[in-house]
Amino acid sequence: MEEHIQKALGACLHTYGEMAEFGANELLGKLIEVFELEAPYLEKVSGLDAAFDDHPRFEELREIVFDLLLMNFFAADVEKLEADYLESEEWEAIEEQTIERGTELLNLLLYLRECADEDIEPQLVDYLKEFLLVDEDEFQDEYRIYEPVIANQILTDTSYDEIAKVASKIPENQELAEFFYPLMGFFYEQNPSEQDLEDYARSSANPAFETAVYKLLTAYNR
Repeated sequence: MEEHIQKALGACLHTYGEMAEFGANELLGKLIEVFELEAPYLEKVSGLDAAFDDHPRFEELREIVFDLLLMNFFAADVEKLEADYLESEEWEAIEEQTIERGTELLNLLLYLRECADEDIEPQLVDYLKEFLLVDEDEFQDEYRIYEPVIANQILTDTSYDEIAKVASKIPENQELAEFFYPLMGFFYEQNPSEQDLEDYARSSANPAFETAVYKLLTAYNR
């Protein structure tokens, strides 16, 4: 299991468990086993789902952990397969079967991995324009999804409280609604202190989930 992904997974589950007041160790142990299986990718997906089925109190995190499983596949498992595996019919079939899985968080994780590879500091404007290419005509789906972020980039120079106020006005059916606060919070402060985390959670409308996502991002980025 890739080190940064293991840290991110642990930070996410433990933060959620602590804030929701139930333990995460059993689920974390099971998920680490799943991530480290020497098995086809879809078997790991089944193992992930079984683990969450057995721990329904963590259901809110299922698709986020799916993103981490996919990131771990890219980071650790692909190296053991044929060089062109991601262009194979087998992988195309897997993508078709899992097309509805995961969240928009995957794009941010891929961006952070690219930043680490190139030894650059993550920046919101770089993420939007250079990674997501929201200014390009052929990437208007990304522009539509990230429109609340594009319109509110100045928030990264304000405070958690100001970010939360804008987040509360985003319609729930907007694709980025549940990730707006942790995403903007991350680009506001990538290395939060304990006081920062307290302030962040205090301003959150869904503290357990949004703080777990924030801790996932900061742990993965270190």
